[in-house]
Amino acid sequence: MSDLTHFDKQGNAAMVDVSKKPTTARQATATGRIRMCEKCYQTVRLGSVQKGDVLGVARIAGIMAVKKTDSLIPLCHTLQIEQATIDFSFDDPSCCIVADCTVKSTGGTGVEMEALTGVSIALLTIYDMCKALDKDMEIGDIYLVAKAGGKSGAYRNKRSQPYAGRP
Repeated sequence: MSDLTHFDKQGNAAMVDVSKKPTTARQATATGRIRMCEKCYQTVRLGSVQKGDVLGVARIAGIMAVKKTDSLIPLCHTLQIEQATIDFSFDDPSCCIVADCTVKSTGGTGVEMEALTGVSIALLTIYDMCKALDKDMEIGDIYLVAKAGGKSGAYRNKRSQPYAGRP
């Protein structure tokens, strides 16, 4: 377990000590997708869901989740979030909505968990708002696309495709 930073020498769960880490600009982007039936997909795409603006509500939910990550994941540090964005795109052939969450902060620890939490909650919100149309929706392919800053520097997931707006 020596490579796992959230355990002490005795194997107990522990919060990582970041007090001596240098303060640097940090950024992370995560992505995920929700697949749905064509009727539901087109309804969301056209903005005609009776509950309202599905993607607008999902965007706000994702941003709120970014700010609450330390309350949801026990060993996450409380961070000063400087920017959080949620962007959506449509994958017509597969009837999927793709969500991307990018988070920026300046501090002694990264924002990967915040980006992953933001994208997850945005997708769950879409599910919640659309479940009356399609209970068979599937949420998946949630992963870290890229990160920048910190001791380990830049990272890009090999499976991710770059596009405008992603780091």
